[in-house]
Amino acid sequence: MFFGDPTFLLLIPAFILALYAQAKVKGAYSKYGRIASASRLTGAQAATQLLQQAGAGEVTIEKTPGQLTDHYDPRKKVLRLSQGVYDSPSIAALGIAAHETGHAIQHHQHYQPMHLRSLIYPVASLGSTLAFPLFFIGFITGSGSKTLMDLGILLFSGAVAFSVVTLPVEFNASKRALTLLEERRFLTPDEMVGARKVLGAAALTYVASTAMAAIQLLRMFVLRSSRD
Repeated sequence: MFFGDPTFLLLIPAFILALYAQAKVKGAYSKYGRIASASRLTGAQAATQLLQQAGAGEVTIEKTPGQLTDHYDPRKKVLRLSQGVYDSPSIAALGIAAHETGHAIQHHQHYQPMHLRSLIYPVASLGSTLAFPLFFIGFITGSGSKTLMDLGILLFSGAVAFSVVTLPVEFNASKRALTLLEERRFLTPDEMVGARKVLGAAALTYVASTAMAAIQLLRMFVLRSSRD
C-alpha cells in the first residue's frame, strides 16, 4: 500500500524477518522431514493416540492436500494433516502433528485465548478485506474523507488484535506438543532437538506476521495524521 511514500520503509525490518522465518521453516522441515523417528509412528498415528489420551477422541483426523497446510478446524472438530505429515514417521511430521493436536486439546479443554481468537476472527476477516480499500479511498480523496481512513484503521485494528491473540495460542500449542512427545516417548531426547527446531521456526512466522500487521497499523496512523 502506497509504495511511493517514505512510511513504506517502516515495513522493511518486518519483511526481512518474515523472509528469514519462512527460510527457517523450510530448512527445518526439509532437514527433519527426511529423518524417521525411532518410534516409527506416522503423524496421523501420533495424533490419534494423543487425542485419545487427552479425552478428545471425538476429533476426526483427515488428510489434506498441499505442504505445511496442517490445521485444526474447531467448528467441525477436524484435524487436517498434509500428506507429508499424515503418512510420515519423520521427526518433523510428529512435531507438526502434535502441534495441531495441541490446538484440538486446547479446544477440548476450553483454553480461553483460543476462544477469544475465535470471537475476534469474524471482525479480523472483515478488517483484512475492507481496511486497506477504505483507507486508500480516504487517503487519495483528501481531508474530506478522514472518516473512511478512520474506519479503515478501526477495521485493521481488529486484524492486528487477532494476530496478537494468535501468538499465545500458537506458543501454547507448541509447548503442549513438545511436552506430549517427550512424556509419551514418541521421540527420543536427541529427536526432540529437531522437533523443537521445527516448531520454533514455525512460531517465528507468527511473530513476523504480527510484527508486519502492527507496523502496517502504525503506518496507517502516520499517513492519517499527515492529512490533519
